[in-house]
Amino acid sequence: MEPVRLAELRVLEGPNLYFTRPAVKLTLAVPGWLDASEARLAAIAEAIELPGAGKAGRPNSEQRRRFTARCASHLTHRLAQASGIRLAVRGRPGSEPGEVVVAFPWRRRGSAEALGREVAGVLSALLATRRSPRRLVEEAAARIDGVDPGPQPSVPDPDIPVISVTGTNGKTTTVRLLAHLVRTAGRSVAYSSTDGVYRDDDLVEEGDYSGFGGAAMALAQQPEVAVLETARGGILLRGIGVQHNDVAVVTNVSADHLDLHGIHTLDQLAEVKATITRITRPAGWDVLNADDPRVLSMRRGSSGRVWLFSLDSDHPAIRTVLAEGGRAVTVLDGRMTVLERSTARPLVRMEDVPVTIAGISSPNIQNAMAAAAAALAIGLPERAVARGLRSFVLDPERNPGRANLFSLDDRVVVVDYAHNEAGMIGLTEICQGLCARAREVWMAICAAGDRRDDIIHAFAYRAARGSDHIALAELPRYLRGRDPRELVERLRAGAIDGGAAEVPVFPDEIHALEWMAEGSSPGDVVAVTALGQRPEIFAWLEGHGAERMGPDEVRRLARSVRASRATVRSG
Repeated sequence: MEPVRLAELRVLEGPNLYFTRPAVKLTLAVPGWLDASEARLAAIAEAIELPGAGKAGRPNSEQRRRFTARCASHLTHRLAQASGIRLAVRGRPGSEPGEVVVAFPWRRRGSAEALGREVAGVLSALLATRRSPRRLVEEAAARIDGVDPGPQPSVPDPDIPVISVTGTNGKTTTVRLLAHLVRTAGRSVAYSSTDGVYRDDDLVEEGDYSGFGGAAMALAQQPEVAVLETARGGILLRGIGVQHNDVAVVTNVSADHLDLHGIHTLDQLAEVKATITRITRPAGWDVLNADDPRVLSMRRGSSGRVWLFSLDSDHPAIRTVLAEGGRAVTVLDGRMTVLERSTARPLVRMEDVPVTIAGISSPNIQNAMAAAAAALAIGLPERAVARGLRSFVLDPERNPGRANLFSLDDRVVVVDYAHNEAGMIGLTEICQGLCARAREVWMAICAAGDRRDDIIHAFAYRAARGSDHIALAELPRYLRGRDPRELVERLRAGAIDGGAAEVPVFPDEIHALEWMAEGSSPGDVVAVTALGQRPEIFAWLEGHGAERMGPDEVRRLARSVRASRATVRSG
């Protein structure tokens, strides 16, 4: 077995988890270093002049991994110096037990890749041979000097306002709402999202463009404002698509996409998403969800000014941020309200903001506050922002698959993208808020196969807890390596633990929707998580005479439901 193997050399083309500029990430498998004797590694550390070397620790211990990461970082720095390059280097244990990660910024791609390969080679030779470390470094530096330096980074640094949006849930809704607010203020906008790249109301390119390529495509439209959805995968695989933000928005951090690309915990996921807050211009704003502790903690490392949003107007962090010269948005007396150090300015009644589903959807209230804060942060007039908030409707055109509401034979149908536990909690909140007393909630759910078992279980559990009847729909196009029967059983187990007595299974979302439409009664709420058949669901509803529910109708229904429940409580 090789003492060291280069598991991956990844060129990050924009700001990333490790640096606020393009960087190279080396993932090194280091079995030889983990297995070597402490005496052997002590001699190597002395030979390479490792500062404050310390003890290597027992073989295969966590201390040994950290020691190996330090040695790899120091060696990278020495190789760069020998090549005439001044270089910042960061090292850490890798996501797998036998790996370490080394990252460093790059100015020329060819030279940076050559440096990365030489790091692996020299680190291996230090164990496999008795050759002088100085000679190994000199020879490696000569090879690096002989390669074509290659191109410079091409990450753009736009001179227009750029708003980057990240988070686990609510990114696309917030991006679309923000774009609408910009248009309402009379300015052109381009935005990238999981649904595609748009220039104002026109689709430029359909598909998931929530990464580096989507940012480039949006900026190429030459808008007055750019709004960029910035997903976890894009940050990890290529970096962020701009050098700086004028505003960064973080909606939340919740369990989803764990155990992918080396991210196993919520804290690691939060670290990735915090990346956008470290490239905000000093005069810009970092718009953070104060109701999410991991997002709130990002204010300590953010490079912009802090603008919080919270459902709790008495949140202690709001007082702290206002005292430090920041801003906040919250709900006071049923109105979205902008707070500064000594002022509170009501912006719009929450009930009049359609995206909040007449004020009953907590996640969408947070999305609306985040979008409003970001719009105000780039200087849009408050009057235009309020007008935009009142006119953005959750319909299949403006926000497809995100809490789209229909009326079908006196039933409410909710078509939503809920795909994790937090999303399901939000969906069931909407269903309960629209379900009259003594009526029932029907729910059809499905899940992609690349979710962790506990996430799938929690998703189905929450669905069952928030509904009276639950069904499963298979999702054959999104199994992503998982056995379909095993996925169904995971979902069924979660639903049963949530209290479901019967959990029928259907081949797709349409068949599940048909079952719910036939079994439900007038006044019931029918919800389907539209992950694989969103266009087909919209077509089915239209073909069966369903009508879209407008904001006024939703408002009347929500008021009626609240009144009926208040009557029961008072009785």
